[in-house]
Amino acid sequence: MSRPLRADAQRNRDRLIETALAAFTDEGADATLDSIAKRAGVGIGTLYRHFPTREALVEAVYRTELAKLCDAVPDLLRTLPPHEATRAWMDRFVEYMATKQGMGDALRAVIASGGDPYAQSRDRLTEAMGTLLDAVDRPDVAPLDVIATIAGIAHTVPDVGPADGMLDLVMDGLRYRP
Repeated sequence: MSRPLRADAQRNRDRLIETALAAFTDEGADATLDSIAKRAGVGIGTLYRHFPTREALVEAVYRTELAKLCDAVPDLLRTLPPHEATRAWMDRFVEYMATKQGMGDALRAVIASGGDPYAQSRDRLTEAMGTLLDAVDRPDVAPLDVIATIAGIAHTVPDVGPADGMLDLVMDGLRYRP
């Protein structure tokens, strides 16, 4: 069992992940580890202590973004009515997909090297959407159906513009009861 990181080490790790997200989103697979360490204000040794390989850093960034998205569900449901919480989460999902698309080259490089950054994605996303569907009293709707729909919307955003109208249509579908 590993010991928890000291507070300063955890701050460095978090800063590296945040900086790497921006670098991979902006520069794709061309972002260098040296530039990420410099932008994060740490030495390259610190980066390698936390992330022994480039692939480890990419996976950590991806998993952190997935966790932020999925872990937001309880807070959204605590602070907003169920339908508003679900709609707010859909907006976050579209942002998450945009980040994932921006990191596409870096993620493909991880997969090419034998990594699987998506290993937990489906289960985490299905659980989050299932919780939201229960909250809006739609246990009859398959979580993966909604996730696939939102993912499809997210992929069209660069071509057709903002997702708001399309996500509102999905919400209307969730409110409809035949």
